[in-house]
Amino acid sequence: MLKTNGEREIVIHGVDMRPQAVGRFLCDGFGLVPAGASAEYAQVLADVVERERPHVLFVQSSSEVGAVARSRAALAELGAAVLVADPEAIELCDDKALMHAACSDIPVLQPRLLLPATLDDFVAGAHELGYPGVPVCFKPPVAKGSRGFHVVAAGSPDDGGLLERRGGTSVLTLEDAVNGLRDADPFPRLLLMEYVDAPEFVVDALVDDGELVLFQAKTREAVKAGLAMSFRTVDKPALVTASRHICRRLGLDQFVSIQFMGEHLIEVNPRVSTFIYQDDFNLPYLGIKYALGELDAAGVALAQTRVRTSRRSVRYYDQVFWDE
Repeated sequence: MLKTNGEREIVIHGVDMRPQAVGRFLCDGFGLVPAGASAEYAQVLADVVERERPHVLFVQSSSEVGAVARSRAALAELGAAVLVADPEAIELCDDKALMHAACSDIPVLQPRLLLPATLDDFVAGAHELGYPGVPVCFKPPVAKGSRGFHVVAAGSPDDGGLLERRGGTSVLTLEDAVNGLRDADPFPRLLLMEYVDAPEFVVDALVDDGELVLFQAKTREAVKAGLAMSFRTVDKPALVTASRHICRRLGLDQFVSIQFMGEHLIEVNPRVSTFIYQDDFNLPYLGIKYALGELDAAGVALAQTRVRTSRRSVRYYDQVFWDE
């Protein structure tokens, strides 16, 4: 979508840790980098930036955004506008327990949550949250793609792989959850939470020093393996207001994606997300223009008026073929 901005030609140099990454076929140039958690990642990326001299450095992977943030000053010295938040803000977002605690004193709805330290705490906490009368849920505070997310409800069988499975479809009884956690030593760090049964929404935004600049609210539907497969833009002023509070409180910057169940805050991703594109509202390209000083207050206001709530998007899987 950056290529279809309608104003200028953009040259994109992509990097990935896998040589077969499908995105390389959309890029003008491509190079390999180590995994984001690797000690060598920051230097290899800096070498790419020094060689390619980009105007802007985009980060799309959750596993890389923290590493780039920690190197932001050095990368900026090479002439690139680095579109990530401060490392402290990213650390708050990556750990959902820290994120929820940080947002506890702002006017944003959150599910009731507990941090059980032992298996006995886990059982007591489930009852405190209303089990077996109502379902509860639990998940690791640091995880992506719904990995380790489980609903605990009366009369539901366990299907194994308690803390490893991805998808959010597992429904367990409390007894099965206890059996799955009994041998954990030490007891894992978990969020035990009120179960919120409500539609999912996301506010995707461009943020400048904690303040929303541009935004788009959307549904999150037909979830498979933790990934939404269908979206539609919606008018959700209450969620936009909540997102303003969240971005200020967490000190966020650049692109963020804030996820809600109904009006309850669920998670914050400090990176680009699955945008719903319009030919006259291309949020990543608008973010580039803003970073380069090409979008003033009047331009921002005009762009925001173009968001249409009639827009729909469907995610699907495709295949790419090539000869080595």
